[in-house]
Amino acid sequence: MRATGRRRGAAVRCRGWLTQQRQDWGRHNEEQRRRLGEAGVKPGARPQKTAARTNAKAGAAKGSDAFTRGVTALKQYVEREGAMPGRGHIEVLPDGTEHRTGIWIGNQKARRDKLDAEQLRTLAELGVEWAV
Repeated sequence: MRATGRRRGAAVRCRGWLTQQRQDWGRHNEEQRRRLGEAGVKPGARPQKTAARTNAKAGAAKGSDAFTRGVTALKQYVEREGAMPGRGHIEVLPDGTEHRTGIWIGNQKARRDKLDAEQLRTLAELGVEWAV
């Protein structure tokens, strides 16, 4: 039998409540766990924790990759359009991925004191005025 209208909304809320009870199993006291168990509710599966990153260089490499992707997107846009992209512009890279180039430029400007001389020079060569 399919629930409709008001009953369907109640069923959705009930399903959401059950999901929350399963997720919060460790927060319930013994009496709450017992009552939930009697009602047939079982604890939810605990999500697997990801290993902490131990190599500090991995973060730097990831940042360098992100900068390289941003430069690639900006270079592609400037070569095609002859100007800087607007903040909302999204550039499609040759590999088919999208890059939020306009936002990326703003982020680089906001953290320009953390960019090295090579990165600033690269941005200046592409016509980014504040990188000069």
